[in-house]
Amino acid sequence: MTLAAHLAELSEKHRMLEQKIREEMAHPGADATQIVQWKREKLRLKDEMAKLQRTNGQVRH
Repeated sequence: MTLAAHLAELSEKHRMLEQKIREEMAHPGADATQIVQWKREKLRLKDEMAKLQRTNGQVRH
């Protein structure tokens, strides 16, 4: 898998987690524990994308 394809995959997972979080938070009885887990995973994905971009000189501001 190319770097660009890997970054695109991570970005899509990040986007999907954001959507799940929004949908869950829209419910009156939102599962706070699940939301926290998704937010942690989203942050992990973001960190991984940043690391890949840094190591390949593709830092975006």
